[in-house]
Amino acid sequence: MVSKTDRKAEVKRRHIRVRRKISGTPECPRLCVYRSNNNLFAQIIDDVAGNTLVSASTLDKEVKVKHSNKEAAKEVGTLIAKKALKKKIDTIVFDRSGYIYHGVIKELAEAAREAGLKF
Repeated sequence: MVSKTDRKAEVKRRHIRVRRKISGTPECPRLCVYRSNNNLFAQIIDDVAGNTLVSASTLDKEVKVKHSNKEAAKEVGTLIAKKALKKKIDTIVFDRSGYIYHGVIKELAEAAREAGLKF
């Protein structure tokens, strides 16, 4: 009998592998993405100091689409990029948090790139 794979365990395994390789510094902080069934969250984090510098999500007032889909990802990506550029953060490291770079995660990253972030 074929057993089902535990998707949460797979995401956690990939997340640990990704976090071994990347870390945010004050010069080049980390853009961390969290995707739930209902919402999207993005944070720019300085891992040396342990501070969240900028955050954006679908729960913000500026975001019109309140779901976890591609349209919302585009809005959250542009919003986080605008907030980061206001704080003079232009170069970041992208942390996909174990999610596959496809669909919603890819749209958020591309929207942030188009809005002016470099990674």
